[in-house]
Amino acid sequence: MIEVRNISKSFADNKVLNNVSTTFEQGQTSLIIGRSGSGKTVLIKCIVGLHNVDEGEVIFDNRVFTDMAFREKKEIRKEIGMLFQGGALFDSMTTEENVVFPLNMFTDMSYEEKLERVNFCLKRVNMENANDLYPSELSGGMKKRVAIARAIALNPKYLFCDEPNSGLDPMTAIVIDNLIKEITDEYNITTIVNTHDMNSVMRISDKIIFIHEGNKWWEGTKDEILHTDNKEINDFVFSLEFIRKLKKEQE
Repeated sequence: MIEVRNISKSFADNKVLNNVSTTFEQGQTSLIIGRSGSGKTVLIKCIVGLHNVDEGEVIFDNRVFTDMAFREKKEIRKEIGMLFQGGALFDSMTTEENVVFPLNMFTDMSYEEKLERVNFCLKRVNMENANDLYPSELSGGMKKRVAIARAIALNPKYLFCDEPNSGLDPMTAIVIDNLIKEITDEYNITTIVNTHDMNSVMRISDKIIFIHEGNKWWEGTKDEILHTDNKEINDFVFSLEFIRKLKKEQE
């Protein structure tokens, strides 16, 4: 579990996060939504330590991450998998070299052990036998699957995904969503997804956090979001016609 307690973050005179608190449960997929500039990406970066918070705490399974020195934080970062927007694969590296990268950085495994782990992760995302391919030889969906394989290479306890469906066609987006959810359930990971894709929200979320102007404005489930009277989230998420359609489908 990850606990966020009263986090605030400013850049110069611009307060981007204001006293945000929430929890992310183990084995669940939590989705953070909000308009561009709302603070949701800054929240993710504060949780993983890419930004230092001005106030508040981030706690990974009773370990206060925000109070740790660099070396202690590095130990927790070994437990974190990151899926970046666009996949962020190294263009000059093969698929195998991309997936082995975190193993080289954080483990003392032998070459044979690393290769076994790489092949296991590639098989898990249905990319076996793609070891020698370069990113330029992969489709957008294939790149995302390789990026997921890299993200789970260290068998993480926590998985962070930044706009995982960005640039993908609807059918491929469903494949990536399902893969993220399957891996979360299969390995009992604490998964946090930053997204604009409401199809993803309705498809795979266990919990939804809505960030509005730097504040945690609403949180709940995908069933509760259909019936909330919160004006800001309704304006962001739905047209009235779409709400009626979804409610009718549930009846």
